[in-house]
Amino acid sequence: MISLDSRLRTVAELCRKGTIVADVGTDHALLACYLAQNGAREVIASDIREGPLAAARRTVEQTGVKNVRVTLSDGLKAIDFAEDVVICGMGGELIADIVEDCGFITENTRFILQPMTKPDILRRRLYSSGFEIIEERTAYEGSRGYAIMLVKHIGIPRETDEIFELTGKITDPKFLRLIAEKLLKNAHGMDRSEDFRESAEHLRRNADIIFKKAEGLI
Repeated sequence: MISLDSRLRTVAELCRKGTIVADVGTDHALLACYLAQNGAREVIASDIREGPLAAARRTVEQTGVKNVRVTLSDGLKAIDFAEDVVICGMGGELIADIVEDCGFITENTRFILQPMTKPDILRRRLYSSGFEIIEERTAYEGSRGYAIMLVKHIGIPRETDEIFELTGKITDPKFLRLIAEKLLKNAHGMDRSEDFRESAEHLRRNADIIFKKAEGLI
């Protein structure tokens, strides 16, 4: 039985049993094989490069799972259908590109997204493209925190405000404080230049709001 780290285990918990899952950017296919062992009907393990796919095939062979299909694909372009689409470990902008380019979305399609960078841009683009975040969970590896989003398409584009773009539907106080502390760190770096003083103060105001959210004050 495959063992996953906290980040991928949290991702796996959001995948539904009995579904066809697309694991985009599968790398070594650890998550794909774990899902296959734990209730997925079928898992499509895809990557844009042959090197990771070779590693993925080795993992599939070593685990002996029969319901994982390894596929060369640029995002979702070579995948015709999946009910749960997992995209982890990429930048928020690239994840948004892949989601927006999906050609098989139905009301039953769910996306499980874990951006490594720019989650604020990902949230903004999801909502402007008619998606909604159903839930966000958090996971930690050492001092690093990760946000994991469960997303569906509702077909109604909406605007988002800056605080939502930064925090989404996260309720974890520890994670909210990490977001606020990062804003303060960025603001401190801007203080060195007179040209960025106003931007620094804006970041501090946002950090203050997020600290209050972490304390349950708003």
